[in-house]
This record gives sequence, C-alpha cells and structure tokens, in this order.
Amino acid sequence: MGAQKKGATARVSEDPEELARHPLQAILLADSFTTKFRPITLERPKVLLPLVNIPMINYTLAWLESAGVEEVFVFCCAHSKQVIDYLESSEWSSQPNFSVTTIESHNSISAGDALRLIYERNVIHGDFVLIRGDTVSNMSLTQALQEHKDRRKKDANAIMTMVVKQSKPSPITQQSRLGTDELFMAINPVTKQLLYYEDKAEYSKGFISLDKTLIADNPSVILHNDKQDCYIDICSQEVLSLFTDNFDYQHLRRHFVKGLLVDDIMGYKIFTHEIHSSYAARIDNFRSYDTISKDIIQRWTYPFVPDVLCGSSAIKVERQGTYRASDVTLSRSAQLGSFIFIGQGTKIGNDTKISHSVIGERCTIGSNVTIEGSYIWNNVTIEDGCQLRNAIVCDGVILKSGAVLQPGVILSFKVVVGQQFVVPAYSKVSLLQQPTQQDSDEELEYADSTSGTGELRSDKLNGDIAPDLSETASELGTGGVGYIWKVFEGAYDEEWRHSVAPIPTDKLVKLMLDRDEDEELLTQDGNVISASGELKTDSDGNGSEDDDNEDSRDDYVSFEKEVEATFLRAVHENVKVDLAVLEVNALRLSYNMASVDCGGAIFYSMMKLAVESPHNSASELHRNAADIVTTWQKLLKSFLHDIDEEIEVILKFEEMCLESAKDFAALFPQVFLMICLDLEDALMGSR
Repeated sequence: MGAQKKGATARVSEDPEELARHPLQAILLADSFTTKFRPITLERPKVLLPLVNIPMINYTLAWLESAGVEEVFVFCCAHSKQVIDYLESSEWSSQPNFSVTTIESHNSISAGDALRLIYERNVIHGDFVLIRGDTVSNMSLTQALQEHKDRRKKDANAIMTMVVKQSKPSPITQQSRLGTDELFMAINPVTKQLLYYEDKAEYSKGFISLDKTLIADNPSVILHNDKQDCYIDICSQEVLSLFTDNFDYQHLRRHFVKGLLVDDIMGYKIFTHEIHSSYAARIDNFRSYDTISKDIIQRWTYPFVPDVLCGSSAIKVERQGTYRASDVTLSRSAQLGSFIFIGQGTKIGNDTKISHSVIGERCTIGSNVTIEGSYIWNNVTIEDGCQLRNAIVCDGVILKSGAVLQPGVILSFKVVVGQQFVVPAYSKVSLLQQPTQQDSDEELEYADSTSGTGELRSDKLNGDIAPDLSETASELGTGGVGYIWKVFEGAYDEEWRHSVAPIPTDKLVKLMLDRDEDEELLTQDGNVISASGELKTDSDGNGSEDDDNEDSRDDYVSFEKEVEATFLRAVHENVKVDLAVLEVNALRLSYNMASVDCGGAIFYSMMKLAVESPHNSASELHRNAADIVTTWQKLLKSFLHDIDEEIEVILKFEEMCLESAKDFAALFPQVFLMICLDLEDALMGSR
C-alpha cells in the first residue's frame, strides 16, 4: 500500500529551464522520528493529532496545495497504516491537479533514512519542497522558489533554501515562544547564504566559535539569535543524492545542514529566505502545540483556520474569537470566555466556565466545571465539579466528579481519573505502562514496541486491549484507570519548558537570577558576546549613521509588536500583572530598550485593543479605553517613573490620534484627561 508512481524517468536534467517545466513536487515527512509527544504517539501518529480539531497534516497539505505544489509524496513510518488509511479516505485522495502518494517504510529510523528511500524510488524530477507534516504556514512560495532558481542558474552548488522568520528568544529561558532552543545562525546579509547553524549552544561558555575563514571569505556576516527555523526547505535533487552518499546524515539540521556548512571540499551552499508578514511554524513540542493552536484561533494563519477548512456552515465564528459548531448544546448559565473552539455534538452543563480552550466533538461536560487553557479532544466525558487548567485530554478520557488536572497534565487515550483525584502538574498518564528505558530523541515513536511495528499500539486506541483495573486503580484514585509516568532524572526542567502550561513565575525568577549571575561572571572573564551581531572586516567598518538609525527604527517596530503580542496574551489568558511585567522586562533586555519604551509600547497596545474591540459609538470607544486603562494601569505604571516619562506616553497617544488610531481624534480631550488622572493616581500610589 502507498507505493511509488510508475514510469519514473532515470534521466535527470541539469537545465534549470527544463527543470522548471516539471510539476512542483513536495516530500512530506509524516513521522517526526522523536518521542516528544509520548505517551500520545504510542497510539496515534503525530500528524493525525487534532490541531484545533483538525488533523495536523491537513494544515500542511492545504498549504502545499495553495502554494502551487502539484505532487506530494508522504513518507509514512510509525503507525503508517493509520496515516495511509486516513489519506485514502480523506478529501486529499481526489483533489484535481493535486496528487498525494504515500511511501511506506517499517525500517527507517530517521529523516535521513526516509530521504534515502525516496531517492531509491526515483520519484523526484526537479526542485522540490521538503516539509514535515506538523508544519502550519500561509506563506507564498513564489518569491522563495524564484530566488532558489535564480541562484541555481548562477551557481549549481546552491542546492537548498531554508525559510526563516524573525522570532526573538526569551533572554530568561533562552527559548522561543514555540519552546524551541535559542538558535544561532550566521548569514551573509548580501547573498543570504547560511554560514553557521547552531541550535544546541553551550550558554555557559558565553561565546560562539566561528571559523576564521568564514570571516575572511565574507566581507559582512551577521550572527543572529533572532531567527526561527520554519522547517520549510526548497531543495534541488542533489540533496537526496547527498543523503544517499553519506549514511552519517540522519538528522536534517544537526547532521545534514551542519555537515554541508563545514564541508569545504564539495562546495555546496545553503541559502535563507526570510518571511515577514506571513506565518510559518512547526509543532515540535507541547508548548509549540499550544502556541500554534492559539495562533490559529486568533487567525494569524488565515486562510487556514477552522471555519475555512471545515466550512462556514459547520463552524461559526462569533464575537471574542469563539468558534462554535451548529449543534452544540449549551446551558444558559454556562459561561464561554474568549478564544475558544467547541466541536459538533458537544454538551455543556450549568455554571460551567470555559476560556482559551479547544473542545472537540461529542464531548459531555457536566455542571460547575472550570476549563482554562486546555485542549479536550473527542468523546471526552467530564463530570460535575472538575477543574482543568492548561492540560491536554485525548479521545475517550473520563474525568469523574471533582477530579482536578493541574497545569501541564497530559491524559492519553481512554484514561479514567477517579473521583476527587488531583493529577499532579506535568504528569503524563496512559493506559500503556511507561517504557523501562529512556529512549533517545532520534528513535521512532514506537521504538519500545516488542513487535517492532506501530500497528499493535493502535489496537488499544480502538478498545481491543485494556489494562487490569486492579493494577491501576490506586494510581488515579477510586475508579481510575491508567498509569502515571515518572519523570526521568534530569528531565523535569524539560517538562515545564515544553509544557502547554505557562512557565511558573518562580521558575522565571530563578532563571533571571541565574542569568544575572552568569553574565556577571562572564563579564569578568571578558567572554560576553557583543550586543551587536554584525561582524565586519576592517575595510567595511565605516557604516553610515543613516543605516544605524534605520536599524534602530526596525528594532523598535519589532519590539512594539512583541510587546503588543505579550499584552494581548496577558489580556486573553488572564495572566497576572506581575508575570506580564516580567515578560515585558525580558523583551526590554532582549531589545536593549528603556523603561519608557516599554511604557509607550504598552500604552499603544492598550489603545489599539480599545479601537479593535466592538463599539458602535464614540462613547462606547471611550468606555473601552477607560476599562482597559483602569484594568492594566498597574502594568503601565511599572515602566513610568517620572513626569517626563508620563509626557512621553501622552505624546504617543497624540501620535496615535494623528496616524494609526484616528477614531480617537475626536475623543482626545476626554481620553487625555482620563490618562492624566489614572497615571497620577497610579504614580502617587507607588510613592
């Protein structure tokens, strides 16, 4: 099942114009070759996990089709039968001008093995897109493809173009908003050639080592830590042959990309294409699952959003970012907050409160239940009085009355939590016992299976195998069914770093203190990396003041956007003010901004939210602004310490009235007076 296309030609053209006439092809890896989503992926492949109630792979395929790809080869390994059965029964089996062909393997243990097998099948006839089945994007491929083809005409060694996007990591956690490690990339700013790639930097050293020939051969090199790897690659056919020639290439980035960058014999080159207004991100861990789900609900991924992918007749978008299926049964006393999704056939009881969550299909939720920041999949039963915060609950789970899921809990398929039982924070619970050995990150999702095949695991998903109730009841309370997996020694930090739950305040404070101590020690040693990432030769040392000013303006625009995203997250997720202050402070340090810059950016975000909130009159707009300023004045005052800084905020508001928020122009005197009074009260109260 799922074999190759017939009649592939053995001849490979070297003429770029001839290559351009081939249909655009893509290789989609439907296996992550990691274990980060265990225990869930012991029973279901990652690409079929629901992302806002739609299988992940649907987002990837929908984007490929919209981007002009005509042939997709889906490589399946772990749980390959589930993937193949899903694709054959889905809409993707009959799309005009868009063919999806599966290639199945039970022996591949890495992305390198997958690409070697695809090379043997001889199905790729020109440049192709390489992507994972857990990637969400709405970018246009036109410009990136053209850049790749133009470079190939001039230099046959330009074999790969990687898509990147700006994303400042947190200076406290040293990870991105997707929960991935801080990434260092050295890029030639003129040619966009990638010169250095490191996602496993040793922060304790306080410096990055670059080969001196890299500096000598490039008049200008910028070392970035503000780029996100989108894991969308445009490749020439040579990429496949290189994997075949080098069996040491297993991981796409750690082995292949790094290997080419240090290989000075073959001379192959990798380039980057940076996107700005488009969206692209890969679901690498539970934190990125949470982040990307929120981005989808807030429509950053448009047109790949639930009401478009499912059809507007099936899903309705309501006020405050609420998506609701047509046949939801909702009690009159139930309270639905902002940014939620509720699937078909779901029933919600009296006085239940739901906010910032995704509820799947055919779920039964009792009375007096609280659900915040959680992902409830299909056919889940939640009895009266349960509390769930920042958790993932898979298909068929039952929570008996009064059960509590603390932040970060993962309940795999058909787990039962007993009455009044409290599942500890960051627990992973499954009907399957935890493997006795900790698998490496390079192994298959089913690597611990004694049969060596993933399909045995899927039997439990269908209810054919159940654990002995007497053995597991004590772990999850009275009537509970399932095993609570233990956290391996040294892995606890990874749990809260990669969790769907926000990082606890005490962890952030400790990280900040540790960072300050490390910086002090490194400063004494003289090993701190310069705040500027640009490395130039002496001959290129006379930079213009205009360029510096332009860079500063660009930095502030990026900073303002990051602050706005942080503020909106605080509003929509009910983040405490103290934690919001910490996050804005982290951005201030990251961008080297002053406190007044923070105050101005926060106030801009507050007024922008007021304008974008529903209002039908000037008085309602004024009320919106008054409510937001009153609610968040403590956050604002944290960054305004004297009268001069207050005036800066007033000037910021005046600028908004003249430019970006003209709705406020007529209300300027009223809002101006309100701001002055609120700031005066806030500042007097802090003295």
